Amino acid sequence: MDTDLLLVEDLMLLLLDDETGTIAGEGSLYYVLGGAVLTELALREYVTADGGRTLANGRKVTATPGVAPSDSMLRFGYDIVSERPRGVQELLIRIGADLRGQVLDRLVERGFLRRETKRTLGIFRTTRLPADRPEYEAESLERVRSVLVDGVEPDPRTAALVALLSASGTLPQFHRAIPWSGAVYTRGKALESAHWAAEATSSAVTRTVAASAAGVSAIILKD
Repeated sequence: MDTDLLLVEDLMLLLLDDETGTIAGEGSLYYVLGGAVLTELALREYVTADGGRTLANGRKVTATPGVAPSDSMLRFGYDIVSERPRGVQELLIRIGADLRGQVLDRLVERGFLRRETKRTLGIFRTTRLPADRPEYEAESLERVRSVLVDGVEPDPRTAALVALLSASGTLPQFHRAIPWSGAVYTRGKALESAHWAAEATSSAVTRTVAASAAGVSAIILKD
């Protein structure tokens, strides 16, 4: 069994509620998953981002010439970037749009989740994805907690994971082991700023949440 998970898989394990099967930040999850793949590609030096910004799409991201990633999910993201330099905001959508099911399937195949299906009242079919290796998820959560709550200096991979969790906008209600506070917010944002893909993800999530809130407000006012 392959236990060398990608950032996007670690992130999904933390966002997924094992009991209910719900995923925190579901409404903007595609941005977060796309950001996780881009962050991994950047950490492995498969892609780079320039320091400039376009009006709509953020930094331009370029594929590093040479050997492409062997992992199929990273290769998918790398191939999109390789087509031509694109703004990071566009890439978040193009890479992340169809990743949800793929990531969950990989976690089941690798033995980190198991798929349980049952029928309620003999009619309604529901699926749960409880953890099959809860100790792995617990260790990952503890690393995140130590950074955000205790102020422990993270290794590069944990720093990227925390940055992506912060960017997802789910930290205020993420987990009872990480009580929300000004210090948690500040540490998360500091790590976001050190990872351009996470920073772009945060901007995209914020826009999505704001647009959704505006739509709800408009409906209420109309009624």
